[in-house]
Amino acid sequence: MTEFTHIKEGRAEMVDISEKTPLLRTATATGRIFLKPETLAAIKGGNVTKGNVLATARVAATLAVKATPSLIPMCHQIPITNITVEFTEEKESISVSVTVRSVGKTGVEMESLTGVSTALLTIWDMVKSAEKDKEGQYPFTKISDIQVIQKLKEDFL
Repeated sequence: MTEFTHIKEGRAEMVDISEKTPLLRTATATGRIFLKPETLAAIKGGNVTKGNVLATARVAATLAVKATPSLIPMCHQIPITNITVEFTEEKESISVSVTVRSVGKTGVEMESLTGVSTALLTIWDMVKSAEKDKEGQYPFTKISDIQVIQKLKEDFL
């Protein structure tokens, strides 16, 4: 039977990490947003009315990583030591990668996933007027493939 560490006696509960050893912890998450070719060209050319899309998404991802315990109820507040946000512009999409590092007693997967999700949502928000069709729908816009691609923990001494 699968054990869920956040469920105790049928109730959601924060996991007690008091006895765990502090380690250097790193997690990288990725995701993609599919956009119209014209929208991708506008982002690349710096011609989006709201401003620099990727710079804004980078700041949003950073803020989201730091706010993760406020958004996900059972996440611990942990000392974030580094956040790296990278974008790859592709033919039909933009990929986002967020790597989070911490020295602590619990991992940073939720933080990296929150950063990626927020970066992708910020991109969508900044270009939504260009992505809408005549009925106000988003037939080409899609966020996908959000996943943790790497999780590491190692002694830091």
